[in-house]
Formats: sequence, C-alpha cells, structure tokens
Amino acid sequence: MSDKDRKRADAVYSALLARQGEQWVQPRVERTRRVLEFLDDPQRTFRVVHVTGTNGKTSTSRVIESLVRAHGLRTGLFTSPHLERFTERIMVDGENVADVAVADAWDEIEPFVEIVDAELAAADDAPLTFFELLTVLAFVVFADAPVDVAVIEVGMGGSWDSTNTADGDVAVFSPIDIDHADRLGNTIAEIAEVKAGIIKDGAAVVSARQSPQAEAAIRAAAGARGALVSFEGTDFALTQQRLAVGGQLVSVRGLAGTYDDEYLPIYGEHQAFNAALAIAAVESLVGGGTQPIAPDILTEAFAQVTTPGRLQLAGINPTVLVDAAHNPHGARALVAALRESFDFDEWGMVVGVLADKDASGIVDALAPAATHIFATAPTSERASDADSVADLAEERGLPVTVHSDLSAAAMAAREWAAAADRRAVIIAGSVILAGEAIVLADAEEWKSGWQE
Repeated sequence: MSDKDRKRADAVYSALLARQGEQWVQPRVERTRRVLEFLDDPQRTFRVVHVTGTNGKTSTSRVIESLVRAHGLRTGLFTSPHLERFTERIMVDGENVADVAVADAWDEIEPFVEIVDAELAAADDAPLTFFELLTVLAFVVFADAPVDVAVIEVGMGGSWDSTNTADGDVAVFSPIDIDHADRLGNTIAEIAEVKAGIIKDGAAVVSARQSPQAEAAIRAAAGARGALVSFEGTDFALTQQRLAVGGQLVSVRGLAGTYDDEYLPIYGEHQAFNAALAIAAVESLVGGGTQPIAPDILTEAFAQVTTPGRLQLAGINPTVLVDAAHNPHGARALVAALRESFDFDEWGMVVGVLADKDASGIVDALAPAATHIFATAPTSERASDADSVADLAEERGLPVTVHSDLSAAAMAAREWAAAADRRAVIIAGSVILAGEAIVLADAEEWKSGWQE
C-alpha cells in the first residue's frame, strides 16, 4: 500500500462523510438501484448470501465468508459499521479491501453519482447518502475483483435497505428483536416483516430460532416467494457447546450433515449458535441443502474465524476485553458469555452509549454482572453523555465513577482491576467505543500490560 493509494482512499471516505450519515435512513432502495443500473448492475455478477437480523449479523456473516472461502471460492464480505478504518467494511478473500481498489472503484462510480444526485434534486429528493454509496462501492469492488460469492450484511431492516438491490441466493436471519423502532416498527412482527423483505423468488432461507411473531413473518414472506425455509431447532441445531482453551467446541446438526466437536476460536454460546446458522447457510448455498460440508473444509474455516470487537482480548495483567454490545440483546449475550467463558469474580465495566440507543436497557442487561461502572462517552456527536450513563447505573445500585473520555475510564478501570485478585475489565456499549478501545490498546503509552 503506497501513501498515494491511502490518500486516494481517504479522499473517498471524506467524500462519503460529506453526505447524509448512516443514521439518516429513508425507505428508498430505488435510488441505489438507479446508480447500479448506470454501472451495468455489478451486484448481479456474483452469488449473494444476504444476512439480516438484530444481533449477530456481523459474526454470522464472518463465519459464512470463512466457510465459503474454505471451499476454494473467492469471497467478498460487506459488513458495518467499522471499528478503526472504513476499508474493514469491504473485504476480498478475507482481507480488507486494498486502498487502490477502493479509489479505482470510486473513480468508476463518481460520474454517475452526479447524474443521480441531479435527478434527485429535480424530484425535490435528498442526494445519495453515505450508506447508499458505500453499498454501491462494495458491489463495484466485488465485481472488479472479481468474487464468486459476496456475503452482504444489511445496514438496517431489509426490504428498503440499499443492500437489497442484490438478489440473495440465500437469505439469512439472525435473532430478531426490537431495535431502530422509529424506522422499522414498534413490534417484533413489524420489524420482522421489514427484514423478511430480503427474501427473493426461489431463494433458500435459513433462520435462527425466532419468536412466534418473527417466525410467522419470515414463513409468510418465504411462502409468497416460493422460497425454501429452514429454522434452527427444527431443521438444524446446535447440539452441544463446551468451553475450550481460547474458544469452544461446538457440535451441530446441519441441514445435510452432522459436525461434532469442531473447535471455534471465539467465546460465547451465542457465537456457537451463529456458527450453526452459518453452517446451514453454506450448506444451502454450496450443496443446495443436501450435501454436507467436508470435515477438512469446516475445520479450516472455523480455525480462521475472527470477530473483531466481539469479546476481543485487548489487554492482559489485568485482563481487558472489548465488546460492542450496543443494544440490550447484545448486552445480555455479553453477560452470558462472561459467565460461561471466563473465571473472574468481579467485572469493572467501562460503558459508553450512543444517544439513539436504549441506554437504560443496555445498563439493565449489564448490571447483573457489573461490580463497578466506569461511565464515559464514545467520541461521537451522537454520544449520550457520561453523566446520563452514570445516573442509570446509580439507579440500579451500582458503584459508578464518571470519566471524561475512554482513555481516562480505561486507566481507572485497569487500576481498579489490578488492586485485587480475580478482577477483569470489559469495555462495552457502543461499536464506536469498541473501535476506540482497540486503537487505544495499540497506542505506545498503553503497550505495557496490553495485548500486542
């Protein structure tokens, strides 16, 4: 990577940031489709696994991509948001997209962006947004690579998300819960109906275990599209999960095969369920749901799985973990994983939350495992202030201190953990905060005692 290429890629990101941000979402997939038409529909040049849900989308997508790549196919992976640099969101063959590929793809796209923006202005509509254009950028990168299969994570919802311009051969549903209620609906049934909009005619559908309302919505959409639907617990299942050094051993009854005691180098029962969902998705894609994944392929794929910002070890002496846990469902999964996978008596929790998230629900979910809350705020205009987080912790009877930024909060938490045996630190509550923590762990002043 040359400095020139990095500058070109950084200029692309600056151009994207100049537009309406990711939190600005309208049900208007046709705008993205219009740009793609000018580009000869690059999203139709590869097969697609389309992943939606509320929690576990990114982890499931990463396991799916690893499984597909282990079959000898060239892969693309599109996820969001990023932790450190936006090129993390677009991966080719398991690596972050090269700066030169991003810059060259933008050069292809930019003339048509101007045309579509002009059309939108004439119709008194807003210009193309950050996420709409990021989606187009990913599709062009994948077509130029070229990839055989792209694993695409939905940005928000499903039916009108910009990623729904791609036709998923397999539609994958992680657990659906209440999130983005102002955009997607106030009930799980309403939210599931929006998410089920990714199902295409004749596609395969695989889903995690869902509430009755969500399952009904997915089954109805699949039936209307003539899609074959498989649910965890009925058609495939996680049959066993047990702790192992550095991860866990999982056994899965898939759609086409049985896989026993496979080593997965990530923590948490929720990740074992994600892995079972990923296996069913890849069985549907590669073998039509009738051919098992070869043992050596599964072993190779699982060994390569990483989930940055999800129970990521960021420090030792004392132990410091980082987890995004940006909604109550994710926070509950985090607490369960801490209890299952780690042998500490007390947890100091550095917590920072965005204002548009359910901070009260996140603190409620974290409280049963927290010994001390170190309240702070992510570096974002959308951040909830540290005092608000502290108030929520105090209402639940938790000891709490307030810190101006993550660096101060992490320092205080590490000092607290080092003061007694069997204490550890978790940094959670926001993807942005998780990214800051990973950057902080790499800083020279933090090297002593941090995982390198």
